[in-house]
Amino acid sequence: MKKIELAHSPDADDIFMYYAIKFGWVDTKDYEFKNIALDIETLNQEALKGSYDITAISFALYPFIKDEYALLRTAVSFGYGYGPKLIKRRDKKLKPNFKVALSGKYTTNAMLFKIYYPNARVVYMNFLDIEDAVVSGEVDAGVLIHESILDFNDSLEVEKELWDIWVELAGANLPLPLGGMAIRRSIPLNRAIEIEDILIDGVKVANSKKYDLCRRLEDEKLVRISDKMLTRYLDMYASNESVELSDLQLRALDRLYEIGFINGVTQEPLITRNYIIPKEYIELRE
Repeated sequence: MKKIELAHSPDADDIFMYYAIKFGWVDTKDYEFKNIALDIETLNQEALKGSYDITAISFALYPFIKDEYALLRTAVSFGYGYGPKLIKRRDKKLKPNFKVALSGKYTTNAMLFKIYYPNARVVYMNFLDIEDAVVSGEVDAGVLIHESILDFNDSLEVEKELWDIWVELAGANLPLPLGGMAIRRSIPLNRAIEIEDILIDGVKVANSKKYDLCRRLEDEKLVRISDKMLTRYLDMYASNESVELSDLQLRALDRLYEIGFINGVTQEPLITRNYIIPKEYIELRE
């Protein structure tokens, strides 16, 4: 068995897209996957170090690891008219230099937020702590991600949707890129293609057996939300749109990296197709 370390976040969409493999519902050939669950910014930081064979990342991080990792086509999360939310207390008016909590330096929401609010004072914390930090007044506002966007304290309200910021910056009707998966370039290409196909099958099986998978995830307490809220969240971020990158999603990623370059976040814009695994290698080899 060839052991592969696969790191993902503990939020429901990552768990959902991976656990069909974990539960043995997918043929993994001669690979043994070891999953590691870490919050998204820890994953981003570990990706910068090259810690894991395969890792979930924020799409905004990718330009910083492009030489060490290729992008995978599968297990992707995009917003379609929705996304992270900038929230504040209802009784608070934000000043231009308001103090805001973000979930990490390399997250996509942090990149877009800092471009849109250049005068805000940013602090970083675990995404699970952001809501309480806003409620307590430790910070003036915070950007909620993952399941937190569906249900938060009644004393809070949405100041700005990150979706609206994206539309304004992108200037086009494109989905909002949030997160995906990357694979270490040192893995032989034929193996990388096999692994990607297994992961694609995992997302397909998860979607085809959504009811059974959700039930087991809830029974084993592997997710933080349940019932209708879990289904709603997965419909947003772990659906058939997550199986393989589409042309529209690739265009959205290209635009994200162009925005990053224009605003001095990265040194060059990227054409995303140049950084995904070239599956035509198999045909050429044969």
